[in-house]
Amino acid sequence: MTVQELPGAVAYRPTPPPAWRPRTDPAPLLPDPEPYRVLGTDAAAGADPELLLTLYAELVRGRRYNTQATALTRQGRLAVYPSSTGQEACEVAAALALEHRDWLFPSYRDTLAAVARGLDPVQALTLLRGDWHTGYDPYEHRIAPLCTPLATQLPHAVGLAHAARLKGDDVVALAMVGDGGTSEGDFHEALNFAAVWRAPVVFLVQNNGFAISVPLAKQTAAPSLAHKAVGYGMPGRLVDGNDAPAVHQVLSEAVARARHGGGPTLIEAVTYRMEAHTNADDATRYRGDAEVEAWRDHDPILLLERELTERGLLDDDRRASVTEAAETMAARLRERMNADAGLDPMDLFAHVYAERTGQLREQAAQLRAELDAEGLDADPSGAEGETR
Repeated sequence: MTVQELPGAVAYRPTPPPAWRPRTDPAPLLPDPEPYRVLGTDAAAGADPELLLTLYAELVRGRRYNTQATALTRQGRLAVYPSSTGQEACEVAAALALEHRDWLFPSYRDTLAAVARGLDPVQALTLLRGDWHTGYDPYEHRIAPLCTPLATQLPHAVGLAHAARLKGDDVVALAMVGDGGTSEGDFHEALNFAAVWRAPVVFLVQNNGFAISVPLAKQTAAPSLAHKAVGYGMPGRLVDGNDAPAVHQVLSEAVARARHGGGPTLIEAVTYRMEAHTNADDATRYRGDAEVEAWRDHDPILLLERELTERGLLDDDRRASVTEAAETMAARLRERMNADAGLDPMDLFAHVYAERTGQLREQAAQLRAELDAEGLDADPSGAEGETR
């Protein structure tokens, strides 16, 4: 005898009780079917000329920064460099969309975003050179340490944003991650907590086509990465990641929404990694030259330069001035990076904990003894490293 056949049983209901119903209407959370664009559309006419020129100057400087850092790696001055060539529009727009009081949470490929936010290029590369835990004071610059483990910076961004909201601080966190990072558990945990807490955080996914050698199609079957937002209860936006004013607009809108209590947003910027994953990678093993060449026609600098030229905002003199400024930056970076840094081995134990653990004290004593035995100079107390 089934439940329905029991005497006095109520009629069987084919649907769950009302509690199953969506907490939010999913329709407004879904991204547009095509990436949002400004350049080459009617929206370009309304773009602020000063913003376009600022974006252009930062893109040119960013491209030169990338090529110089790559050259330094080949010369042995950097241990590794993950280039963002081709992705400069995402990097620059992320920096310019934030206010000074906001926080940027970059990944290892986002040194350019940190530089565009005002960080000294040498400080941005210090970690990749192997000189220090990180090359700058995160609190001074409102830039979290460059994160090499995939996606672990995302929960940190949510925690900071949630804490700021609890304290009543008018602060937004912008967390950057690659498409490969969306396959990590930290990504999903961060989005879930951010949506539940309505934390003022913006997630920017730079979908550059590959997680090292793994194409996006082998990571997810979702219509887009932006579609993942609806599963957590936040809006998803899809934008052309090589269209600098479009990325800046979408990010600025998401930052403003977060600042005014609207909660988090997931943005997928569709772009392309023109160079190898790092200097240790051989990209020819998993992609062809024809694919790379096709993306060269959609270069973010080329797209913006075309718009500025057509509007009469960019002439030869201004172009030369922008190029000269970028070359000056590269020359200074090259000169400073070619100088050997003065390092104290005892700094290894600085800034690990507020107070050293017994194990760290034991390790520090062992290293100090080894240095003394070799007759090498080192701060005998490690005090310099504690306050550096």
